[in-house]
Amino acid sequence: MYNVKSLKAEEFIDDGEILSTIEYAEQNKNNKELLEKILKKAEERKGLSHRDASVLLACEDEEINQKIYKLAEQIKKDFYGNRIVLFAPLYLSNYCINGCVYCPYHAKNKDIPRKKMTQEEIEREVIALQDMGHKRLAIETGEDPVNNPIEYILESLKTIYSVKHKNGAIRRANVNIAATTVENYRKLKEAGIGTYILFQETYNKERYERLHPTGPKHNYAYHTEAMDRAMKGGIDDVGLGVLFGLSTYKYEFAGLLMHAEHLEAVNGVGPHTISVPRIRKANDIDPSAFKNGINDDTFCKIVACIRIAVPYTGMIVSTRESKEVRERVLHLGISQISGGSKTSVGGYDENDYTEEDSSQFDVTDTRTLDEVMKWLIEIGYLPSFCTACYREGRTGERFMDICKSKQIQNFCHPNAIMTLKEYLEDYASPETKTVGDKLIQKELETLESENVKKQTKENTHMKILISKRGLILTSFLYLLIFSLFVCVCFSLFFSFCLLIFHGFCKNYSISWHHSNSSSFNL
Repeated sequence: MYNVKSLKAEEFIDDGEILSTIEYAEQNKNNKELLEKILKKAEERKGLSHRDASVLLACEDEEINQKIYKLAEQIKKDFYGNRIVLFAPLYLSNYCINGCVYCPYHAKNKDIPRKKMTQEEIEREVIALQDMGHKRLAIETGEDPVNNPIEYILESLKTIYSVKHKNGAIRRANVNIAATTVENYRKLKEAGIGTYILFQETYNKERYERLHPTGPKHNYAYHTEAMDRAMKGGIDDVGLGVLFGLSTYKYEFAGLLMHAEHLEAVNGVGPHTISVPRIRKANDIDPSAFKNGINDDTFCKIVACIRIAVPYTGMIVSTRESKEVRERVLHLGISQISGGSKTSVGGYDENDYTEEDSSQFDVTDTRTLDEVMKWLIEIGYLPSFCTACYREGRTGERFMDICKSKQIQNFCHPNAIMTLKEYLEDYASPETKTVGDKLIQKELETLESENVKKQTKENTHMKILISKRGLILTSFLYLLIFSLFVCVCFSLFFSFCLLIFHGFCKNYSISWHHSNSSSFNL
């Protein structure tokens, strides 16, 4: 029986409730009076129930659908503005003991090359990511207690946070690893992770168990209840997601929102983020084998309806999607995207990269981070590398309170401007820097508080000075090293010359002595 506050997976994700919701939505998909009523409720910016949101998703009235898209875009602007947060996935290991039939990492796949990075290799990957301009990572591994134990994850996090290359630093590392214990979640919290991310894949229990025939992930309840354990372990921010294409999208949509409602009811705060990946081609994986795939239009409507249902939650779309689709969903509620992504183990460091394909899925948007940045700026968005909320403890319920009161604009918008300036000075191409500087001048004028505007202007100016100072110091350091090298080389050369001269003099002295001795004896 459905119980939103239950801690049992089969009760807060109740199959009967989902089927009843889908049926209700089907019956009312053309009920214009009800649809208008639901939209009116949505305009209050307090979210919708899974049942009301499912009715909007099922709607076939084009006029109403256009209102849905327009409202979704406006809600995103109201709470998140035109900011788009950038991140990159970092795959540490693809060793896995699960039998997930949709993932190339499954244990029976003997074709994919297996790799687990050493700490030295992780350091090189992080340097490569920092040289691109990234500040926020999503850590990925397969589930393998021998090759990828929690100790390995913790050590890797320590390495990631320790790397400071030029002006770069990873300021937030989110973690996407298999469901684990409360104690292990406490360890992850102590290690300073950002968001704990775990995709449900599918909320249909019967389907879930068929898709995960072997391995620890087969346990539906343990996997589905993981977020409650994570929050019990002290992790404030958790990220939900389903893999669309494994079951019917209407079922997944309802289940996803029911999970969000459960977290809010039990823990006082819903998910920090929701991801919406679609199944993609990969080694040993053919998407056409799954009969529940969705087209681009349906995908976009799902994004819009999620944004309306959970207005305060961040929404993520990865490089699984094309440039064209990503641009569409940016207007419908997406607030975070990846850029310049590699889904293979060791894919960022060119010196470590091999032609062997260890990717988890094929990347559709293959542009570099700089190309993505320039594109975002040109279509009117403000790219952000801000992690200030995380560093200042504005997480979990505190972050949501700020978001709900629309105060996020007073924190995140000026920080986004400053981190964009930081990127432009340190990493951007000349073309990106040109359009980026123009955007910054425009965005500064949108800040309502004169004090905030003044401080942001001062800080962006400081970013320039710091960057130039860093360049000067770097140049000076290189000059100093070169000078020392020249001095050492000269000293060695001079010593060598002295040694030769000394040897020559010694030999001459001996020769002269022998010559004189011989003459004297005669």
